[in-house]
Amino acid sequence: MARVVVIDDRVTNRNILTRLALSVEEGLQVSAFADAAEALERMRQGLQPDLIITDFNMPEMDGATFIRHARSMPALADVPIVVITVYEDREYCYRALEAGATDFLLSPVDHLEFRARARNLLTLRRQRLLLEDRASQLEQALNTRFGRAPDEPARLQTFLDALPVAVCAVDPKGSFVFVNSAHEQLFGVSRDELLGRTLAEVHGEDYATRHQVLNEKVLESGRPLATPRYDAAGEDAAGRWLAMVKAPLSDQAGEVRQVLTVAMDLGELRSADAREAERERSDLLTGLASQRVFRDRLEQEIARARRQNEMLAVLHVDLDRFKGLNEAFDEAFGDGILRAVGDRLAERVRETDMLARLGSDEFAVLQTGLRRPDEAAELSRRMGEAFAEPFMVGGQEVHLSASIGITIFPGDGRTVDTLLRNADLAMYRAKASGRDTYRFFAREMNVAARRAVTLERELRQALAADQFVLHYQPQLRLDTGRLIGMEALIRWNHPARGLIRPGEFISLAEEIGLMAPMTAWVLQTACRQHRQWRDGGLDEVQLSVNLSPVQFRERGVELMIERVLSESGLPPQSLDLELTENAVIENSQTASASLRYLNRLGVSLSIDDFGTGYSSLSYVKRLPVQRLKIDQSFVQNVEQGANDELIVRAIINLGHSLGLRVIAEGVETREQLERLRRLGCDEVQGDFIAPPLDVREFERRLAEGSLCLQTVLQ
Repeated sequence: MARVVVIDDRVTNRNILTRLALSVEEGLQVSAFADAAEALERMRQGLQPDLIITDFNMPEMDGATFIRHARSMPALADVPIVVITVYEDREYCYRALEAGATDFLLSPVDHLEFRARARNLLTLRRQRLLLEDRASQLEQALNTRFGRAPDEPARLQTFLDALPVAVCAVDPKGSFVFVNSAHEQLFGVSRDELLGRTLAEVHGEDYATRHQVLNEKVLESGRPLATPRYDAAGEDAAGRWLAMVKAPLSDQAGEVRQVLTVAMDLGELRSADAREAERERSDLLTGLASQRVFRDRLEQEIARARRQNEMLAVLHVDLDRFKGLNEAFDEAFGDGILRAVGDRLAERVRETDMLARLGSDEFAVLQTGLRRPDEAAELSRRMGEAFAEPFMVGGQEVHLSASIGITIFPGDGRTVDTLLRNADLAMYRAKASGRDTYRFFAREMNVAARRAVTLERELRQALAADQFVLHYQPQLRLDTGRLIGMEALIRWNHPARGLIRPGEFISLAEEIGLMAPMTAWVLQTACRQHRQWRDGGLDEVQLSVNLSPVQFRERGVELMIERVLSESGLPPQSLDLELTENAVIENSQTASASLRYLNRLGVSLSIDDFGTGYSSLSYVKRLPVQRLKIDQSFVQNVEQGANDELIVRAIINLGHSLGLRVIAEGVETREQLERLRRLGCDEVQGDFIAPPLDVREFERRLAEGSLCLQTVLQ
């Protein structure tokens, strides 16, 4: 019974490697350790593994150090050791191999590759032990019996011919002394042609040189080779890969006179392993990934998504009424349909996703990097489109549809079996709903996902259809009561739903890549409008525009703003850009460079929603910021004297100590306004002052003089 030792300091990796090792073969035992030193101590005490799997990057002892300690122990000198490392740099691989590693794998480990290599290494170890045992028996038998009686050589030849491994012996000059039948079959040379001839005469100089060096070591030391050697036999090297061991043969006086070689052909074994691995990896009918590969990949992606706090989706695709088609025609026709369906579905998935055939007429898709559940619904819609056109199979036109079940990690389940079961149940819900549709495992997601898919499609059309409008919310100074600014706020004038506030579509716009063109439109429209107001006498009022965090993921936003200012004719000093704390922190390098450029240009900068993000004093001091904006969540309870008042007071004091203005948003009551005035807040905005106003209403209230604090407080 084989035993595998697994060493990894991370419990998740250790559990995965243990499960993989247990799946290599029946009856295998695994001993897992979190500490390399503990594993070494257990092996010194007698734990004898047949294979060791170890992580390279461990805190107390790295993989190379562990291997050197292991190789110094006689019992572990020839045990195969596989090192797993996340590093692709060859230096790490070299360090592991130089220390004595047998092989290495990159993490995350490919499950099929792991099984194939582990299976091969365990097989080779068994063969080596078998060869060494047989070589020892042969050495003992030949040293004891050879030449003792006239009939002894004949009896030995019969004994050797019965062995399933190739056996030969050569003298110090490399001439064959005897061979068995398996050796004749392996090399294709008869016994009569071999005996008395040298290795070079039979197999060529290269082969003879390699083996003569090893033979001389055995003759000089009088001991067998410590580890097996691998070589290719004859000209057909690709399919004749051999494992060999060598041992000394002594005469009656105890002098080593000959070298015994025992060899086993591994070519067929390697070919069989390769064929088996290919069968496990691919569905033979469609060429798609097999069910086993899909489960392995899903297990890996679950572990990755759990570490990175991400979502993924599993889609179960089942053809509608396929059984009837299969019965009406022959099996070959049904196979043709499945191949055609597989080809079309493959065109609908991303390279980062996986499409597999589960069996019969069932397919599965693993969708990774999911940001919202409705992205899985969108993929289902695209896959449904694969069935819009009929399939041509064997000259027949076939119309098909499919029912699709969707389940989401981690909300619906956290294991492979749970997710596959849930996707299957959701698929049956789709069939029960009339087929040719999709359903989520969680019923409430169906409505939400359909709404989100519709919203995304309409949002993409809205910009081109000129459905967005801007409203402007006044900002007042508390000491003078005068209008000092207005914030431009986007609204979606939906043709059916009317005005939609940004909370319903901004996050979606960010995720689908519409924020850049949307922000450019807001800036262009607002700057042109403010230039008109300035020309009408509103020259001391500043325009505030929000910038999304996505704007700072790449350089260039500052150039876009400079171009808009130039085209509109609005002075840079009249523009204030509001950005969140997270936008600055998450994109610190590009954001800092862009903000400094804009500051030199004359644009002022405000930190929006201050107090809800990182609130780091160091970056507020470091960046060219002129104003802090207190988030409305703190303003709502400021008049109650609770903790929110302490936060508001601290933000105001912080801003003033740094020479910054402080504005409070979301002011909805007279009490909130008065409390903010007593705390020393500089500026306010909110529905108590005025709600966001369209251009006509803003101009009307401006003309009547109602955009001031005195009017508000009357």
